[in-house]
Amino acid sequence: MTERKPVVIAGAGPTGLMCALALRRQDIPVILVEAEPALTHDLRAGSFHPPTLEMMAPYGITGRMMAVGITVRHWQIRNKPGDLIAEFDLNLLADLTPYPHRLHLEQHRLTPIQLDLLQAEGGAEIEFGTKITGFTQTSDGVSVTVETHGEERTVAAAWLIGADGGRSTVRRVLGVDFEGFTWPELFVVASTPYDFGARGFAFNCYIADPDEWGALFKLPDAGPPGLWRLAYPVNPDETDEALLEPARVEAALQRLVQKSDPYDVRYKSTYRVHQRVAASFRVGRVLLAGDAAHLNNPLGGFGLNSGIHDAVNLCDKLGRFWRGEGGEELLDLYSRQRRTATVEQVQAMSIRNKRLMEERDPAVQRTHLKEMIATAADPVRARAHLMNTSMISGLKRANEVV
Repeated sequence: MTERKPVVIAGAGPTGLMCALALRRQDIPVILVEAEPALTHDLRAGSFHPPTLEMMAPYGITGRMMAVGITVRHWQIRNKPGDLIAEFDLNLLADLTPYPHRLHLEQHRLTPIQLDLLQAEGGAEIEFGTKITGFTQTSDGVSVTVETHGEERTVAAAWLIGADGGRSTVRRVLGVDFEGFTWPELFVVASTPYDFGARGFAFNCYIADPDEWGALFKLPDAGPPGLWRLAYPVNPDETDEALLEPARVEAALQRLVQKSDPYDVRYKSTYRVHQRVAASFRVGRVLLAGDAAHLNNPLGGFGLNSGIHDAVNLCDKLGRFWRGEGGEELLDLYSRQRRTATVEQVQAMSIRNKRLMEERDPAVQRTHLKEMIATAADPVRARAHLMNTSMISGLKRANEVV
């Protein structure tokens, strides 16, 4: 193709940066715009599944992540007093992936790696403090209006990728329905250097309890001993100030593992969780990826991973179109494949995980937990479960969509 207008990418989060790097690797011109003045410091996401590590490895990302991240071979389901219910060993997948484990690394430590590699690749225009305010499109391009320091200008783009998060301006201007719902709970995230591993906790645990279910996982932080992060639901009618009172956070941690001295709480915040999927990931020459295309609850660690999967799938197809190896139907295929993965795996499994953890009927919860115990004890069933929870099965299914 002779088309050399750039691809404009909205959002310098993990998905947008992955898109930019994947396109530049194919010598496709890129303009990456980010509304914030610098990379954001997001404390939520931080668990990477085997297929995601495989996808990022050719770009040099995975090797740099593993040098500073925490390798997590085992994950557990526990109850609120901390009793072990079931444990799964990702090494059962060693014949399927070179990364039979999860990798824990904060999102705000991934994005600098991506940005550094993008800058080393060269050729991408990267503009922080610049937001997209609107766009119009024709059959052969997109006219994108951007604003920097209050001044607007228009960029002539070949394609526009909206990777600008859950409140995506690109999705809003596009008018695509964001189907789904918002969970009623708020969530508190609290981080502490206390070593839950000394109490037998794996570096990734899911806590089953009708009132304070949640997730506990260890992240590297700036270095040893790292931080353990607990996320748990709270009453959405209370103020952040009340929910984050030191005594309230302390009590939640003590209910998980009781100890004589207070916890050293390094970080704490609240956030709301949505379960939504865009009606389409493509309209003409505008494409959606990552949180702009889908949001889900954090149980299972699917959100950030699926954004990377979007980026790799999209940029492979966009590159093929760019080189004249196929028509625009490639981009429709991107939308079908990634929306299928989102609906059938990410949404379904994250909703199922949440409902399992919060089940209030003791008899129903006992049945669910017994099933988990039986699954973990049977290597064949455990392997199948791990293929689902590590996103291998869902990714294979989605990539078979034509």
